[in-house]
Amino acid sequence: MIAAADLAALPGALAAHLALSAAALLLAVLVAAPLVLLMPARPWLRRWVMGLASVVQTVPALALLALFFPLLVLVRNLTGLPVPSLGLLPSLLALALYALLPLLRGGAGGLAAIPDQVREAARAIGMTPWQRLLHVELSLAAPVVFGGLRTAAVWTIGAATLATMVGQQSLGDLIFAGLQLQDWRQVLLGCAAAAGLALIVDAGLGLVEGGIARRRQRPVLAGLAVLALLAAGVAGWWWHSRPASGPPAVVIGTKTFSEQYILAELIAADLRRQGQPVQVRSGLGSGIAFQSVAAGGIDIGIDYSGTLWTQALGRRDVVPRAAMLAILRRDLKARYGVTVAASLGFENAYALAIRRDVAQRLGVKTISDLARAAPRLRLATDLEFQSRAEWAALQRAYGLRFAAMRAYTPVLMMAALGDGSADVITAYSSDGALSTADILLLADDRGALPAYDALLVVAPGRADLARRLARYEGRIPVAAMRAANWQADRTADKRSPAAAARWLAAETGLEGE
Repeated sequence: MIAAADLAALPGALAAHLALSAAALLLAVLVAAPLVLLMPARPWLRRWVMGLASVVQTVPALALLALFFPLLVLVRNLTGLPVPSLGLLPSLLALALYALLPLLRGGAGGLAAIPDQVREAARAIGMTPWQRLLHVELSLAAPVVFGGLRTAAVWTIGAATLATMVGQQSLGDLIFAGLQLQDWRQVLLGCAAAAGLALIVDAGLGLVEGGIARRRQRPVLAGLAVLALLAAGVAGWWWHSRPASGPPAVVIGTKTFSEQYILAELIAADLRRQGQPVQVRSGLGSGIAFQSVAAGGIDIGIDYSGTLWTQALGRRDVVPRAAMLAILRRDLKARYGVTVAASLGFENAYALAIRRDVAQRLGVKTISDLARAAPRLRLATDLEFQSRAEWAALQRAYGLRFAAMRAYTPVLMMAALGDGSADVITAYSSDGALSTADILLLADDRGALPAYDALLVVAPGRADLARRLARYEGRIPVAAMRAANWQADRTADKRSPAAAARWLAAETGLEGE
């Protein structure tokens, strides 16, 4: 059965997804239409436009979305204009670009397929160029043109699920959260909603296409009615489900793993008890999460000292935990206006982990020990670790060279260790599975890895929130965080992040304050 919380989140996600997809498709059509009309008489233009659109199409949609973040930051820095680098704008631009190729191919191909004799006959009876275009050419080209439009619409609706990673609400919120939490019902809900949306839009456009091709008004009106009813239904559902009027919602941003979801629910419940509306934006990319806070798009972020040290401050040196935290508090405020409201009391540090029986067989207790056995072992990492400064630091300090390395989503790394697909994994010191699994964390005996204290960071100009969150300072021990994470991660008797957050609040004494 689908959880009530997931169903409650569906209207807003569905409405945002449809609005984003429709806006991106409309923008792509506005760009493609004049180009399609100009290309027949200008072969050079067609070559350049189709070539560029083809190049864009080879870029994975997620990479295209991510690339707009630094591009928009650069535009903002050069012009001084308040250009948003997260959320709607990068999603809109990336998806519009992604939709261009099928629109251009459909439009250009449809017009090119019209026999010259038809155009000559239209000229012979005195039709103007616009009359020929509207009454003859578009009618004959409609099947191919609308084929491109339908393809672009379906692609855009599918790719819009990835907008979650750059801070834009979409049905991807449900999908990414479900994948991380191994809540397959939530994944199915998000996928089914996206697929249903694509099918309905495709059917509506198909009716319009058929009506134009056969010069029949009824199918055209029926198709437009389908699209209008879809938009009205989603908008009405969202309107009915919207929060009551009151103070603006505080936005809490999370990355893509269970601990972040749990802590966000913990803080959200606390603020709601104080009468403060809260919105949780989940699934942000690691670097984008902090930039969202710095840009004011997110009010509260949950981050880690080691990540901020390398990504926000650009530091590569390793310093003691207390010194790192003091520097972060000072420099994040000075450089970005971001306040470190609280250090929660536990680390979620990178570590290398190995099954205890394998460690005993190989005589491995530290990373120095592992370095001697590494050429015979396989390493599984998370998706970003191999490009992070921490991996480079480990290689410099220990000379690690593994027989094979593969990247997994965090939730699958432990499974890879369990089924023998990997011998060593990059683990996290607050991972819930460590509270039960027979796994050994290897000591970083040369101090190559930085500290990773969990921090609450607050956007510029939100000193009120920083004061309210100061009570979290040092309140969550790592054992309690591991136990809460395990409640959300385990396959049997799984709890939702909200339920795990309630347990954590009670366990740490934060609930009654």
